[in-house]
Amino acid sequence: MDDEPKFDPPLTPEQQAQASALSDSELTEIDEAILRNTDTNWRKVARVVGSTMLNLEGKHKGLPDVFYAQRIKSLVKGGLLVSQGNLNRMRQSEVKRLKIENDKTS
Repeated sequence: MDDEPKFDPPLTPEQQAQASALSDSELTEIDEAILRNTDTNWRKVARVVGSTMLNLEGKHKGLPDVFYAQRIKSLVKGGLLVSQGNLNRMRQSEVKRLKIENDKTS
């Protein structure tokens, strides 16, 4: 029997309050870190999330992996990343950047 949840859990009220308190510049910093951990090749969302959390270690304490997965969904919706799989399951989905000339995230 598979013990893995069907979908990533939602943020708790406490986590949501912490995420809502982030400034625009902090969100930009997180999004830029996510983009630095992506490539033009497919990468598991869980890998991108984990790498991003390591890169930002010591900052934004208490924000769970699910928050970073939500930021990835936002970047996909905004056209900065493309995805395959179900983004509600970070271990079952992948993202990549499209190759863009003068891409500064590489």
